[in-house]
Amino acid sequence: MTRNLTSILFVFSLLVSQVVRADVDSVEASISANPVMVDEAIRLTIVARGDANNNAFDSSPLMQDFVVGRTKVSSQTSIVNFSTSQTTTWTTTLFPRKEGTFVIPAFTIEGKQTQPIRVRVVPVDNNQGQARKYYVTTEVNHTEAYLNQQLLYTVKLHLASNIERGSLQAPEMPNAEIAQIGEDKQYTDIINGQRYQIIERNFAVIPQASGEFIIRGPVFGGEVLAANTNQRFGLFNQTEEISRVGPDITVNIKPIPQGIDYDWLPSELVRIDEEWPQGENFIVGEPITRAITLTAVGITEAVLPEIPSFYPPHFKLYPDQSNTASVERDNTLIAQRQSSLAIIPTQEGSFVLPEITVPWFNTATGKTEYASLPPRTVSVSPAQAQSLTETTVPSTTLPNNVDPAAPSPTQVEKTGETGAPLFWIYVAIGALLLWVATLVVLIVVIKRNKPHVVSTSAKAPSTEHQLSESESFKYLITCIKQNNAQRASQAATDWLRHFSPQSTGPLRFAAFAETSEVQPLFDEFMGSKYGNGKLSSSSQLLSTLKQARKQWLEQTKSNKGSRLSQLYPN
Repeated sequence: MTRNLTSILFVFSLLVSQVVRADVDSVEASISANPVMVDEAIRLTIVARGDANNNAFDSSPLMQDFVVGRTKVSSQTSIVNFSTSQTTTWTTTLFPRKEGTFVIPAFTIEGKQTQPIRVRVVPVDNNQGQARKYYVTTEVNHTEAYLNQQLLYTVKLHLASNIERGSLQAPEMPNAEIAQIGEDKQYTDIINGQRYQIIERNFAVIPQASGEFIIRGPVFGGEVLAANTNQRFGLFNQTEEISRVGPDITVNIKPIPQGIDYDWLPSELVRIDEEWPQGENFIVGEPITRAITLTAVGITEAVLPEIPSFYPPHFKLYPDQSNTASVERDNTLIAQRQSSLAIIPTQEGSFVLPEITVPWFNTATGKTEYASLPPRTVSVSPAQAQSLTETTVPSTTLPNNVDPAAPSPTQVEKTGETGAPLFWIYVAIGALLLWVATLVVLIVVIKRNKPHVVSTSAKAPSTEHQLSESESFKYLITCIKQNNAQRASQAATDWLRHFSPQSTGPLRFAAFAETSEVQPLFDEFMGSKYGNGKLSSSSQLLSTLKQARKQWLEQTKSNKGSRLSQLYPN
């Protein structure tokens, strides 16, 4: 019994397949509305009766007069009294872009041809005074603009009733960057006696080429409850699709005017600001941090030029990497570029930092203008002499130009936190040791100078203690090991003055050796502190510096050999 039933089903399926595999009998084409307004969509439906390939419909002939949306394909097969019928349906959404009369051409499906359809597209205001339920409007703040100038494009979706679901595409324009700015706005308004819920969306359009272009209006597609249905509740509410398109807008993008010999910067407002430390007096070797910000309205950060920088030759510059950003304020793009720079004066005196000027093109007036920072006069004072705190020459104060947190030229014992009584005990012990040390030094000096006659007209020795060459070198080495670039710069200058005591300005290593191996290593060390440079290790700088010192001492000794015999006669 089972085998007979299987055989019957097999024969039945063969019969059905033979019936289904029939040729296409007829093809029909229809549209959803005629006439249609210029911003409404037309649904073109083509039905083929019989066996048809799903890819038999080609919509490319429609692109000459319409914007063609996505095509949906559905197939249906029915069997009634062993009579089988099959239909294939194609549904395409068409958007007319201008007014007039257009022809939907005939289509051939599996040897059968449809009839052409004439479509009349009427203007939007030709609606016999009836309020429309759904439509889209578009506007732009300028129909003429310059290359790279921002255009504010606004889309408003008008809804007379609630929608089940929907989506709004972005406008399109060739050779332009388009991005939404700000959040959607929702409000209600009464237009021609009809209350609408309005959804407003703004876009920034940045043209990248000059010429005449068309901003294609955005397409809205959604579903609303069917108008003629008695079923208003439940899980199976009937809906109908709606499609609307915003009007196209033609804009003229003007090229860069002739005679512009600077980086093209079109805007309605450009300004330049700076962050500068308080005061105008600075010290040789101490860094000054300067931050300059360039701000432009109505452009993207990619258009911002580099900020020019011109400084006198007596300044070392350690620039940091520029930062750019774009923000949105009141539906307008604002672009900023910030450059930070560490400036180290290398010579005392009064200097003028030149004016910083950025030219830009005012799109409102059509003229070139300038954003600038005025010149700034700075006074650079010489670095104050550094004193050495050590056990042989004790002192209770530090030099003015030495930070208490900086490394000491000699190894100083760290003191812990003590109360006031313990502190004065240490002061008393130190004073006692100082008196004993002074007494010993006086005895040694008296014994050494006893055979000689001391002139009463000789100048008294200075009370200010000056660092010796070895002490200055030890302090420089300590600053480098502690990565204190600020103190190392001044320490290097003080140490090099032992080889050129007549010099009053900043000194460089290259001036005291036949080779300049130390200077680039020292510049690399300074750059790792104030600039973008990276220092893997200071060991090479220290070893090269020590070797150079040895060479310079030998050279200095040989140069002064002739004068030593005169200073110390036999």
